[in-house]
Amino acid sequence: MAKAEQNRTKVAKEKMLSALEKSLGIVTNALKIAEVGRTMYYEWLKTDEEFAKKVKEMDNLALDFAESSLYKQVKDGNPSSTQFLLKNKGRERGYGDKLDITTQGEKINKIEIEIVKPKDTDQ
Repeated sequence: MAKAEQNRTKVAKEKMLSALEKSLGIVTNALKIAEVGRTMYYEWLKTDEEFAKKVKEMDNLALDFAESSLYKQVKDGNPSSTQFLLKNKGRERGYGDKLDITTQGEKINKIEIEIVKPKDTDQ
């Protein structure tokens, strides 16, 4: 009986992995496709290292797919996609929204920022 249960679990895990691939990693959709309960899925993630590794690989496939779509949109001249890509991958060239401060191990006690109001040009 334990052997049959192990086989059913193995088959269910394979169905779940296949469903995750089809749904591009969207768990809720994959659970419906594979007919697996959410609690069971998360239990497998916690207890089965190999299963968790394969799920992580699925996440990377979905991310690769999304990046490919983004690059296609940039190539097609989509301005918002271009802006998104520059803000996220072009930070080192000054395109990001955030200011990164590297201290090389020094403790920063205080940062002062002076905001200079532009002179009124109407006068």
